[in-house]
Amino acid sequence: MSLPESALAGTGVTSGSTVHANLTAPGLYEHAIRRGEGRLSADGAFMAVTGVHTGRSVQDKFVVDDPEVHDQIWWGKINQPMPPERFRGLRSKVQAWLGARPVLFTQDLYAGADPAHRIKVRLVTTNAWHALFARNMFIRPPVEDLTGFAPDFTILHAPEYEANPAEDGCRTSTCIALSFAAKTILIAGTSYAGEIKKSIFTVMNWLLPAKGVLPMHCSANQGPAGDTALFFGLSGTGKTTLSSDPERSLIGDDEHGWSDTGVFNFEGGCYAKVIRLSREAEPQIWDASHRFGAVLENVVADARGNLDLNDGSLTENTRSCYPLEFIPNTMPGGRAALPKNVVMLTADAFGVLPPIAKLSSAQAMYHFLSGYTARVAGTEKGLGKEPQATFSTCFGAPFLPRHPEVYGKLLSDLIDRHGADCWLVNTGWSGGAYGTGSRMSIKVTRALLRAALDGSLAKVEFETDPFFGLQIPKALPGVPAEVLNPRNTWADKAAYDRTAADLVSRFEKNFEGFSGGVSEEVLAAAIRAAA
Repeated sequence: MSLPESALAGTGVTSGSTVHANLTAPGLYEHAIRRGEGRLSADGAFMAVTGVHTGRSVQDKFVVDDPEVHDQIWWGKINQPMPPERFRGLRSKVQAWLGARPVLFTQDLYAGADPAHRIKVRLVTTNAWHALFARNMFIRPPVEDLTGFAPDFTILHAPEYEANPAEDGCRTSTCIALSFAAKTILIAGTSYAGEIKKSIFTVMNWLLPAKGVLPMHCSANQGPAGDTALFFGLSGTGKTTLSSDPERSLIGDDEHGWSDTGVFNFEGGCYAKVIRLSREAEPQIWDASHRFGAVLENVVADARGNLDLNDGSLTENTRSCYPLEFIPNTMPGGRAALPKNVVMLTADAFGVLPPIAKLSSAQAMYHFLSGYTARVAGTEKGLGKEPQATFSTCFGAPFLPRHPEVYGKLLSDLIDRHGADCWLVNTGWSGGAYGTGSRMSIKVTRALLRAALDGSLAKVEFETDPFFGLQIPKALPGVPAEVLNPRNTWADKAAYDRTAADLVSRFEKNFEGFSGGVSEEVLAAAIRAAA
């Protein structure tokens, strides 16, 4: 359909091209296959290969240094400033480039399931499969809402356009530039679809704190009794896996807001990491990824389209994107009650953190600001044999435009106002560090979580860990007692003590930058070496 005027309204793109507006999955499939954008799996999922960029280009992300936002931005390596005039120049080039394409695809979508905090998003892209990705990931408005749709933010998506660093103020030919003043996002020189998703998450992280709403990089679900649980965690910690529980209803797997009236999903889909995905351990994600409508990024298949989810030859960051309704037990409407439990996940490859610990509200804010996990070879390219400690503030530093303390204070205030039990859960190693110990059993983790979420774990007797100051349960029915205290799982207790002391020093060093911006209570809860 040729709808250049209405479909491109508010984007600055003028075109006599064919513009396909708000096509549904079958139409986008047809165009993507005909245009050679990818192929189908044996089960009907659309398979795309993103080329040189198989993950986010963190070093190529910029925030426009508009005067009205300058004092509120957390400037640094994550939010690199781009002068407004450079942005305007690059935007004009991208608009002209898009306008010269013979075919464009647009999607009008919502971000935010709560109408009180929702934004309207318009995507303009050159590829049908990117339009399908956005349609899967964001909330699809009813047809009647599309008439006169006026976007709050526009994404100009030009994956094949190459920026000029000398002229455009960027680092390479790849550039992701976000202007809060112009309400526009430019994505150039990368086909990795996650940039579309995360750019809008960054927007929500900017807008909501001013309204007293905490934007969160977390998954969320609700139990049969109406109890809501939040799961914070970096990639590889099990955030998506643990929230996809057949016994609980999924609210969403990645991005949510917490207001004084409850929790709401920002998205209408899931973006699951599927490298070495097990049908036995994760049946819901498996089934959602093996059907028509799913988008698979950089997943390897044979000539007949049979998937090999163990093949990381293109990247370890293989992904599946599918609508929420592909998961059988999802919360209708993407909204739920105030959370009763807040779970912070870490995959501790050093093997010294307990499988579960109860946190005070001050400890919760400390671990929220710390955002700790440890990565190992096999989860990310470029890592050596030794575990690498990673601290990502608020479990989502790359997407925080404001100073971290803003989000930490919001979390603390919401916990204090509404009450919630807080837990630190280690999905990493036990019995030794990576290479010596073994990965925590998913069955044990699920058993511990169920006890935490149904309230029974809060009633058992706890002991204080001497290294991290954490409250560890002494015993829990159905879980081997020696697993609960990590030191007991190590054959070499002296090696445990050395490794734990080393991780304590890493926590201390990481938190130095926050010491002046948090309360005395949080400082007292901080992990520090024994005097």
